[in-house]
Amino acid sequence: MKFSLRALAALLVAVLAVAPVLAQDGAILSERDKVGYMLGQDVARAIGPGLPDLDLASFQQAVELVIAGGQPTLDAEEAKRLSEALMLNIGARKAGKPLVALDRAKAGTLAGANIGRGLVGFRNEFDMSMFMRGLRDGANPGAKPLLDQAQVDQVRTALSTRVAAAREAERKTQGEAALKQEQEFLAKNKLAKGVFTTPSGLQYMVLKQGDGVRPKPGQRVRVHYVGTLLDGSKFDSSIDRGEPAVFSLDQVIKGWTEGVGMMPVGARYRLWVPAALGYGDRAAGTIPPNSTLVFDVELLGVE
Repeated sequence: MKFSLRALAALLVAVLAVAPVLAQDGAILSERDKVGYMLGQDVARAIGPGLPDLDLASFQQAVELVIAGGQPTLDAEEAKRLSEALMLNIGARKAGKPLVALDRAKAGTLAGANIGRGLVGFRNEFDMSMFMRGLRDGANPGAKPLLDQAQVDQVRTALSTRVAAAREAERKTQGEAALKQEQEFLAKNKLAKGVFTTPSGLQYMVLKQGDGVRPKPGQRVRVHYVGTLLDGSKFDSSIDRGEPAVFSLDQVIKGWTEGVGMMPVGARYRLWVPAALGYGDRAAGTIPPNSTLVFDVELLGVE
């Protein structure tokens, strides 16, 4: 069962280096405490009326198991039945109707596994006991929260700042590594038999020559292609989709405009597109920043 955790993804980040704050009961909370408590409260709000059906001890065990790299022993069919029962009970509570019977321990395991998957990358960044305390307080309308709204807002703002900084640092690191990999690869690849390099830095190999016309700038072309990264992972394929792609040569990345523009109809080329002729230092879908793109392209026609 997948719960809608709207705020959760934005909150799962590195612990912030800000001064400790006092909880409303006077206790000093560490940053791990604050993050854990807030995450727990957010999860409680996201799960909402499904919480009474969960055994929280089983829930916590499942979260900890998944964070540690394990998986609960629930098969797909059992998980499906539990999910359906949970959804029925959520609707029944809202409508004031009788509830269906379910195994609360297994329901807790199912929910805990789902939540744990969202926390697995941040296993060292929040306190589990405070996460569970936040969950319990969030599920209890009469509970006095450990953090008042001003403190929660302060933590959220700091978390958002940290998220942006961490993402930018990761993007920069990935981009620098990708450029280094690209330089090393293209320097070696240009020496391979059958590989040509254009003044722009585009590299290509003729896999099959064609005898048709070559497209002119602005013309629409019909192609089959497969796009991969240098590690061989595929990010796009018209062949997998079962139909050729049709587009104008002035509406694609520079490497495609140049590479396909050299091809006569009927030809099949392999293009190695440097990041500067592709998506540059920005990510595009599953394509990381500064990626070198490899395309096998067959030009089927020109319109």
